[in-house]
Amino acid sequence: RLDLQQTYEGAYLFLWGLFKKVVIADGLATLVERTFDPQASWSHGGSVLVATYAFAIQIYCDFSGYTDMARGLSKVLGFELPLNFNLPYLATSPVDFWRRWHITLSTWLRDYLYIPLGGNRRGPRRTCVNLMLTMILGGLWHGAAWTFVAWGTYHGVLLVAYRLMRPFIEQGRWRVPNALRPAAPWLARIVCFHLICVGW
Repeated sequence: RLDLQQTYEGAYLFLWGLFKKVVIADGLATLVERTFDPQASWSHGGSVLVATYAFAIQIYCDFSGYTDMARGLSKVLGFELPLNFNLPYLATSPVDFWRRWHITLSTWLRDYLYIPLGGNRRGPRRTCVNLMLTMILGGLWHGAAWTFVAWGTYHGVLLVAYRLMRPFIEQGRWRVPNALRPAAPWLARIVCFHLICVGW
């Protein structure tokens, strides 16, 4: 049976996803493609930086837009699909980013690659190896090209580096100055966002 409230919410979600995909993502694609075109003669530091930020927004609106469209249509039909993007650019760490970005894929990588490889049950060294393998294979899953392998490797390095640094942060060996404590979460978000942009 069709539910009017559910239909309204699903239609709104579908239209919001369509707007993100067609207006924002496709609108930014022109700038991004023109800047990163190997034949482009006008690309310089400033334009590349703007295009990198534009690509970060483009890829987010593209992926989250079409998943919102799928979730909206499903909601109209009476199915509740899980949230797939949860404000990933507000993440405070690489681990937090992968809990927010493409959640269904991240969960699949965790459940069917990371945990079967041993997860974090075989000591710190093996945990780092498992993280690297999972992210490299996750990169390869996106496409059969070395650029995807490099992207997966980069994210593996970020996750391993964060895992190795976390005990120092949690045990208080690395202290944030008192004056910066209120701003620390936002500084972490800014640093994390720029690390993700380097990967893009």
